[in-house]
Amino acid sequence: MAFDFEKILIEKHTIEKRVIELGKKISSDYTDKELLVICILKGSILFFADLIRSLSIPVKIDFIKASSYGTRTSTSGEVKVNDLLSEKIKGQSVLLVEDIVDSGFTIKRILDFFMEQGAADVRVCTLLDKPDRRATDIKPDYSGFTIPDEFVVGYGMDFDQKYRNLPYIAVLKETEK
Repeated sequence: MAFDFEKILIEKHTIEKRVIELGKKISSDYTDKELLVICILKGSILFFADLIRSLSIPVKIDFIKASSYGTRTSTSGEVKVNDLLSEKIKGQSVLLVEDIVDSGFTIKRILDFFMEQGAADVRVCTLLDKPDRRATDIKPDYSGFTIPDEFVVGYGMDFDQKYRNLPYIAVLKETEK
């Protein structure tokens, strides 16, 4: 299968370098705290795996599944959350790891849920921040890259379950959308 994208937006080596930088910053910020790192499945899995390996502090990990896209290239605004959490949130310092923050609907819904569960504090780490699409007041605490309003795939992110395996981030061609 040929990959059908317009251009490579962020190369593999650039992603690797930035993930290490984020890991150092997060480790520094949580030196004296116990941290629960939660991955939003499925798109964040590659970023999550690389990020937790770059942390120099002990962490617990967990997973949650959420989506507002389905098979579309724009959010429906309706966020579906499947609570897969095995760890208790109450009293925990939580770092929520997301692949991309654009509208902010998914993050807002999950942050509200965690606060309702009694989390001590919740921060957001995203690989990609797309502020031009923001429809909420959400601002990530840690961000790898700010990108333009283009539909991206690769490094865990998909279109209709394709392209997750790319080691870089690419812009999907308009014809594919």
